Amino acid sequence: MGKLKRVRLTDPQRDEPRAEKSSRKAVTRAQRNIAWIETHCRIPEGPDVGKPVRLRRWQKRELIRIYDNPHGTRRAIISWGRKNAKTTLAAFILLLHLCGPEAKPNGQLFSAAQSREQAAITFGLAAKIVRLSPSLSEHVATRDTAKQLYCAELGTLYRALSAEASTAYGLSPTLVIHDELGQVRGPRSELYEALETSTGAQAEPLSIVISTQAPSDGDLLSILIDDALTGTDPRVICSLHAADVSLDPFSVKAIKQANPALGDFQNKAEVLSMAADAKRLPSKEASYRNLVLNQRVEAKSPFIARATWQSCGGPVTSTFEGLTVFGGLDLSATQDLTGLVLAAQHAGQWHIKPTAWLPEKGIKERSRLDRVPYDLWARAGHLNTTPGRTIEYQWVAFRLRELFDELNIAKIAFDDWNWKHFQPWLVEAGFTEEEQARFVPFRQGFKTMSPALRDVESLLLSGKIAHGDHPVLNMCASNAVVVTDPAGNRKLAKDKSTGRIDLMVAMTMALAVALSEPLPEIQKPLTADDMPVMIW
Repeated sequence: MGKLKRVRLTDPQRDEPRAEKSSRKAVTRAQRNIAWIETHCRIPEGPDVGKPVRLRRWQKRELIRIYDNPHGTRRAIISWGRKNAKTTLAAFILLLHLCGPEAKPNGQLFSAAQSREQAAITFGLAAKIVRLSPSLSEHVATRDTAKQLYCAELGTLYRALSAEASTAYGLSPTLVIHDELGQVRGPRSELYEALETSTGAQAEPLSIVISTQAPSDGDLLSILIDDALTGTDPRVICSLHAADVSLDPFSVKAIKQANPALGDFQNKAEVLSMAADAKRLPSKEASYRNLVLNQRVEAKSPFIARATWQSCGGPVTSTFEGLTVFGGLDLSATQDLTGLVLAAQHAGQWHIKPTAWLPEKGIKERSRLDRVPYDLWARAGHLNTTPGRTIEYQWVAFRLRELFDELNIAKIAFDDWNWKHFQPWLVEAGFTEEEQARFVPFRQGFKTMSPALRDVESLLLSGKIAHGDHPVLNMCASNAVVVTDPAGNRKLAKDKSTGRIDLMVAMTMALAVALSEPLPEIQKPLTADDMPVMIW
């Protein structure tokens, strides 16, 4: 153990970063850790391989935010563009907790990645640092086959895990590094949840997330970043380096914002070449924006830009009473999402109220498969469930009955694909022939969808929609992509989207019938003869 003390520096003056030595001030926890890294770690790869590490100012800043947080840090999120040595910094932090001043006797340390290849990269860098360091290699054993590092004198063990392995349960980590968490699609990761919920036995567990941004708002990393940026929990810190969307995406200024290592150990000429390729070839722009500029950009063409959708997330009026209401109904198959969206004009905007249904049984399994928190949304009242394992249309019909009794509903647009199964339930719920005539067929092909999408797009861009940030509708909006026919017509494509889009389809239908022609306020029940003929 005496030898180990040479690795775990305890002399405050030796622990000070070189720039601080002259001051002889009290050494902070972060300064001690910075000094330890620069004393014992070696550069694992590149032209300076084997040389002692000299942390850059921006790297030190991240360590200071983590270890000198007066509230204590539970989770730290660091997000940069690619090739800024994120994984190398993660390896330094791992070694701090394996055999450095942050080590706890018998501590379990893990790095988590979404693939075996990424997990191997994290382990490989940490192993190289150990092998290149005379002091660390004395005390740390490298187990290449098992992707482990072990310090026998302290009993500390590091393991690299991937989402492809079912070994994350039953662990008790003191430190977890989530490497490239932005690769997780959807708001859930079984590996992330297993590791984060296994720290309960530790007094001061620490999680570090180091990754480029995920493509969409609905992905796990985006949710964690957005929550951290609110500052609600001071123990959760976030350092986000991303290019401002208002900048020229191909400019050096934009690139520098997301890449603090640009022109240092990141090859500036190579990055500028990537920018030139993306500017010349539109097919490369999305991946360039996501990986180099660290922006949330889908590789596929979304129907509406994230910023535009968010700008329309204002509050929705609490009641539609006294307003003329239009609706869109997207009937699902037996187990998929069924969506109803109501729209009414209020204070110069179209206010949107969505309702969604899923079968109650199997909702947790569907949440896991779709990587969407349907079960949590159901408990919070954002999602309705029907008994059993399949959608029961009777629940939808009887909810519509309540809405027709409460509100002034002029039209409900629907895709008639499952109408023959749904219409009998309307009769069962007590809908008269006159009320059934308010249900207007709306096919979802190019001919009908293209003008409808144009209108919806115009309303969103002009800020004339208020959708209230309903989580299920937000998910559908982030998933919605369009396909185009040879004539340039567009439609929403469920088979091309990354997830459920049913409420966006329903909203598009609702606004399409609402805008088809100006309608007076309904003063008396409509008859079938009163309804305009819809030709699509």
